[in-house]
Amino acid sequence: MKLLEGKVALITGGSRGIGEALVRKFAEHGASVAFTYVSPSSKGRADKLAAELGENVKAYQSDAGNYAQAENLVGQVVKDLGKLDILINNAGITRDTLMLRMTEQQWDEVIQTNLKSVFNLTKHALKPMIRTGGSIINMSSVVGVFGQAGQANYAASKAGIIGFSKSIAKEYGSRGIRCNAVAPGFIATEMTDALDEKTKENYLNSIPMKRLGTGDDVANTCVFLASEMGGYISGQVISVCGALNC
Repeated sequence: MKLLEGKVALITGGSRGIGEALVRKFAEHGASVAFTYVSPSSKGRADKLAAELGENVKAYQSDAGNYAQAENLVGQVVKDLGKLDILINNAGITRDTLMLRMTEQQWDEVIQTNLKSVFNLTKHALKPMIRTGGSIINMSSVVGVFGQAGQANYAASKAGIIGFSKSIAKEYGSRGIRCNAVAPGFIATEMTDALDEKTKENYLNSIPMKRLGTGDDVANTCVFLASEMGGYISGQVISVCGALNC
């Protein structure tokens, strides 16, 4: 059963990790998918993913943290695909270090990429969505809910996303626009694959379900929220974390 047939989705940071899982899952459920990558070095990977998934999946090079690029991106996606029903603000980075060692640049880079990007894309996506309604899903983190030593910049950006999402849900609910935040826990990605076995073991011991999450675990949740099955869910934070810190 395809839950997103006829829908158009824009997913930022879609060339790898959770973003790639989102692109694959949304295409599987019948959506036309536009996704972004920011680094020229990711172009080959992004183009390969788009080609694999077919003509209804398109890759765009765009920096979500750049206001003008975000505006141009939304306009191009609407021009190419005809409309915009779903926005997933997934682009994100980490610059982890203890607060006394954190530089202004490390703070600014994380806030711009993780939080300002959500403002940029949402601001411009609201214009076409106001005419038709839609679903906005913002990728937060359990770190944004509970905090984490050595990640004050990341935690602040992800906590900001939660407050932002709740505000947008209240501002635009009357226009048929829903907005939710998804808060993944420890998800198996290329970054976690690079961790040493002791660190992985510590992660697993802290998760009641005793496994790392997968990109599909997050993507399945987002499909539900984007579809009519989640049609009365808005302004919420949905944790995908295996009962971590619940």
